[in-house]
Amino acid sequence: MYRSILLSGMLVLSAAISLAEDWDRFLGPGGGQKSSEVGLVDNIPPTGLPIVFDREIGPGYSAPSVARGTLVFFHRRDTQEIVEAIDATSASPKWRYTYPTKYQDPYGYNNGPRCTPLLTSNRVYTFGAEGRLSCLDASNGSLIWQRDTAADADVPEAFFGVGSTPLLEDGKLIVQVGGQPNSGVIAYDPETGNRVWASVGETNWQGQPMIGWPGERKVEWRRWDKQASYSSPVAATIQGKRVVFCLMRQGLVALDPRDGRVLFSRWFRARVEESVNAANPVVFGDEVFISSAYYRSGSVLLRYVPGQPNATEVWAGLGMEAHWSTPILIDGYLYGFSGRNEPDARLRCLAWKSGDVAWDRDEHWEKHSVAQPNVFGRGSFIYADGRLYALGEGGLLGIFNPNPTKCEEISRWQVPSLHFPCWAGPVLANGRLYLRSEDHLVCLDLRKNKGVK
Repeated sequence: MYRSILLSGMLVLSAAISLAEDWDRFLGPGGGQKSSEVGLVDNIPPTGLPIVFDREIGPGYSAPSVARGTLVFFHRRDTQEIVEAIDATSASPKWRYTYPTKYQDPYGYNNGPRCTPLLTSNRVYTFGAEGRLSCLDASNGSLIWQRDTAADADVPEAFFGVGSTPLLEDGKLIVQVGGQPNSGVIAYDPETGNRVWASVGETNWQGQPMIGWPGERKVEWRRWDKQASYSSPVAATIQGKRVVFCLMRQGLVALDPRDGRVLFSRWFRARVEESVNAANPVVFGDEVFISSAYYRSGSVLLRYVPGQPNATEVWAGLGMEAHWSTPILIDGYLYGFSGRNEPDARLRCLAWKSGDVAWDRDEHWEKHSVAQPNVFGRGSFIYADGRLYALGEGGLLGIFNPNPTKCEEISRWQVPSLHFPCWAGPVLANGRLYLRSEDHLVCLDLRKNKGVK
């Protein structure tokens, strides 16, 4: 009997431990802003959630990453970009790596890094605002290799700095570099930093139809044009074939990760020069969703069959105009924030198959007349334990039930030290929620059962 009780206790403990999950890359372990963790709070009390730590940091829009008890964040102090590792629960320092930067945002936004650190069992990869790609030893932060991608690949300067986080796929570090004429995407050896292949540019875009533009225009490639967007590469299996989708500044390309071969290209771009694509593609089955908030670009759902030279358009519309945050697909519906600027921010639920708006809620605010919005504005979601956790751009934290029939908000709380702009998405790891503004990194305890380690 004692053995039976002991075994039952061990199973319960094992189940509790299995609830924990790291968040070691941009948008989480699967790249879809979803976590398998359970046992999380389903309501925020009026007094808020327990604050594990609240640390002042330098500027940047880069979300942190967490693995094996270590949190790595990327920020800037004065003229240095800094990769810093701390204990994920106590915030005690572990190591830091710095290098000089001269980046100045031409539009008045902050000058810090935009890309999220990518963590492996023994490496940390970062991509700075000027295009400096670094590989560090995860145990002590020492530099293993570094590439100046702007110099390597003839990269025109981006509008808002480099903002596309690298992806590890097929034993390669795949980076949206934006080089000319045919190095929009480069694959590097993650151990050495040597280039494996380069792809995307004049060869695949020249002569492509400029879908949605007046007349029957076709692409006339310009070797000084920008290629890089702020969307990050996404890998998926389509009918048994691994495919990497990159939403470039010109539109969507699908690549074979083995050699960089372009499988298809689909123009998707606003007509105004000062425009970007920023949200990641969302892939389900053999379909891929892309969206942009600039000048009524809207969204498109495409179907791709491996071996075919083009993707088929399922629908296109203005139901979702995603800016930097990527909508989340749950049970056939997309949940996300729509709108380019503060006055046109919306929270929407969209039917995947049709593009129809299932429901819509106004989240607009006037930045110059409101010190701190009491709305989410253009926020970001993560999905865990059957609920959506939202971070608004002014630091408002909320919990929603994913309900395609109505907007079902459960609770909300303004995180005290956070303020506009909170443009890095929330991060969930081992029962703790990590939130970042331009100058603060906050850790909240999201566990119902505080005994779970």
